[in-house]
Amino acid sequence: MGIGIEIENLDKRMKATPALQGITASLAPATLHGLIGPDGAGKTTLMRLLAGLLRPDRGQIRFTEEGRLLPFDEAKLRIAYMPQQQSLYPDLSIGEHLDFFRDLYRIPAETYRSRREELLKLARLETFVDRSTSKLSGGMYKKLGLICTLLQSPAVLLLDEPTNGVDPISRRELWDLLYRQVEGGMLVLLSTAYMDEAERCGRVHILDEGRLLASGEPRDILAREGATSFEAFFLRREGTAT
Repeated sequence: MGIGIEIENLDKRMKATPALQGITASLAPATLHGLIGPDGAGKTTLMRLLAGLLRPDRGQIRFTEEGRLLPFDEAKLRIAYMPQQQSLYPDLSIGEHLDFFRDLYRIPAETYRSRREELLKLARLETFVDRSTSKLSGGMYKKLGLICTLLQSPAVLLLDEPTNGVDPISRRELWDLLYRQVEGGMLVLLSTAYMDEAERCGRVHILDEGRLLASGEPRDILAREGATSFEAFFLRREGTAT
């Protein structure tokens, strides 16, 4: 069934600034969730809280599996987090990066061989295994970072703006790769400031200025708001605010 996440009344301040205010949301297993909002909406803060890199000032984050509460010490072993600014090693090749993460995650040799082959093929990087990271395009760099993160077969994948600055073809390939993981039962939470990407998600959670504006299936949210797109959704709210 996979891991789910329940977020309740979450508050977080960064120094004097409220980064998140009263966030309540449910992240179902085996679903591609989109965390949608402009820069400064609080997306990265929420990602870091879910990954255990920050502690909330108020509220709770609960991990569940098959109806039981999962202690965070147990859940964190099955969570993978890919930050917006990755730090891959420029002198290592694609293959050497995968070998490095194999050792880091202590993946058995047989499991590693099959997982490595599968991920390289899905990311369309199998013919570039000897190419150094410093010679990769932006899209290839992001795909390498993603498959390194996926190598451990996490149950929860947190991706902070993975498509930012990526060319259209690589963006499509990244999405295809993520859909395959969700089909296998993974919970994926992807943050993005690209409004057009919201409609590619199974469920979306819309943030602005640290507040949750809406959660649900993309079509349902647009229908409720009488908007034709998520760009129109935000424009309408900006117009209402002024």
